[in-house]
Amino acid sequence: MAKQQDIDVRHYDVIVAPHITEKSTLLSENNAVVFKVADSSTKPEIKAAVEALFDVKVTNVNTVVQKGKTKRWKGKPYKRTDMKKAIVTLAEGQSIDVTSGI
Repeated sequence: MAKQQDIDVRHYDVIVAPHITEKSTLLSENNAVVFKVADSSTKPEIKAAVEALFDVKVTNVNTVVQKGKTKRWKGKPYKRTDMKKAIVTLAEGQSIDVTSGI
């Protein structure tokens, strides 16, 4: 039983949040969901976490590292942090409602 709790905690550390944008909403028509994930996470870890947390079958995982932009605030430059996103393609007939919690 303790091992199952360790696995669940690790899955929650891999997936940070859903990434809800206009583009990710358009991807949902093709059975794809976009998540913000930990920078050190791998594709197999992301697949296992989504399957365990949402009880769905994942067919494909694509990852993108979005580099942080350089911005200015009160004339001083700063850099936004880098963000890793995962585009998770689900099996036919399966879906995830990202607006509700886990």
